[in-house]
Amino acid sequence: MITKILQSAQEVGISGESSLTFRLRRPLSIAIASSLTHPHTPPLAFAPDLSFPEPILAGIYFPPPPLMKHPALLFQCTLQSSLLTLTTLSLVTFSYLSLKSLFNPSTPNTEVNALSVVPLVRQDTADDSPHGDRREPLPDVYHLPEVFRLNYEAMERDFKVFIYPDGDPKTFYQTPRKLTGKYASEGYFFQNIRESRFRTDNPDKAHLFFIPISCHKMRGKGTSYDNMTVIVKDYLDGLIAKYPYWNRTLGADHFFVTCHDVGVRATEGVADLVKNAIRVVCSPSYNVGFIPHKDVALPQVLQPFPLPAGGNDVENRTTLGFWSGHRNSRIRVILARVWENDTELYVLNNRINRATGNLLYQKKFFQTKFCICPGGSQVNSARIADSIHYGCVPVILSDYYDLPFNDILVWQKFSVILRERDVYQLKQKLQNITDDEFLTLHQNLVKVQKHFQWNTPPVKYDAFHMVMYELWLRHHVIKY
Repeated sequence: MITKILQSAQEVGISGESSLTFRLRRPLSIAIASSLTHPHTPPLAFAPDLSFPEPILAGIYFPPPPLMKHPALLFQCTLQSSLLTLTTLSLVTFSYLSLKSLFNPSTPNTEVNALSVVPLVRQDTADDSPHGDRREPLPDVYHLPEVFRLNYEAMERDFKVFIYPDGDPKTFYQTPRKLTGKYASEGYFFQNIRESRFRTDNPDKAHLFFIPISCHKMRGKGTSYDNMTVIVKDYLDGLIAKYPYWNRTLGADHFFVTCHDVGVRATEGVADLVKNAIRVVCSPSYNVGFIPHKDVALPQVLQPFPLPAGGNDVENRTTLGFWSGHRNSRIRVILARVWENDTELYVLNNRINRATGNLLYQKKFFQTKFCICPGGSQVNSARIADSIHYGCVPVILSDYYDLPFNDILVWQKFSVILRERDVYQLKQKLQNITDDEFLTLHQNLVKVQKHFQWNTPPVKYDAFHMVMYELWLRHHVIKY
């Protein structure tokens, strides 16, 4: 068939010297070629049924036939030339725009993972910032200072939490037991979340849902561990039956707060809380079920502090190291046995009564360079927050401890972190720290003191806001 078309084309004077290129692409092109070959006959009847690969003929030129006088033929050739010219112009225009787009690309919309180091917030100027401190640089005690600043501002602006209203505040729900003692952090959080801008009464606008059950209040009322587990499970089952929000993510956008270790054990009896919900706990040991990328380490802070914060007073710190406490863990037993009689490490095999002796325990923090913080019955210790408050560089001597705000703060810049087996070389390791290195640690410690202080109402960058920031980071990985 192609041979016949070529022969027909040659009969009407097709040559290779015309500037017009004719390319057979569709059945209609075959019909036009037929009309050129037989000007007094209609287009070929079989033309619509023809189908050829694309292109079929290339580089075949059609000059005006020397004896072409039929008006229909002239019209068809003019139409063909117009279409070819229009096609050529369209291709040139498209090619130009494509090249222009290639060399001058517009800024694409970029999607970034929630926990990526690139913040998904607008970068306001200092004048536009609601806090007015945009241009003031943050210290390098943060892993990514500017990212922390931007995401913190986004949290303050956008983050919303819904508190389930169920439960009698006079029993185990809604309100804190107290704001004092070793487990004050739990009480402060219950208090602060209601005072803060983050609370919303509209669950459809909430990013996270707070389960307001207090194991600390249960312990205060003498509830046994077994009964705690039953109470927690029954309360959670009631929320699941009454509201649709848990079932959307199987609890991944829910969280609860407990500081006492008995609360951790009680909630471990409810599998869905452990596996799915965010646990904000004071004993974050990833050796016994704590999941760092999901759960949050709550700083254990014994408040109120009887003395003001220390800092910028290194000349008064003449004792190398200090610890005083009960032998309620293996590491503490070893610490006391090895260093109890040392002349440079002030290690006592007893707890100094905090309410007597004219605050001897607290004053010892002001006189010491390094305060030793071994784990007790759990990996955590309120002694870490005491050390930070009084300006004594904490020495973390506890394995498997996911330190509070560990993904925000660089703990190595304001503390000394050792393995428990290093207890035998403790004195030598502390002596190897130069005066300049100690000064840097001490100065950095002062910069993070505000993060380990609870307030009511809460204030910017305090312990409550840091915990909320941790929750803000984790809510981004939840997809509905």
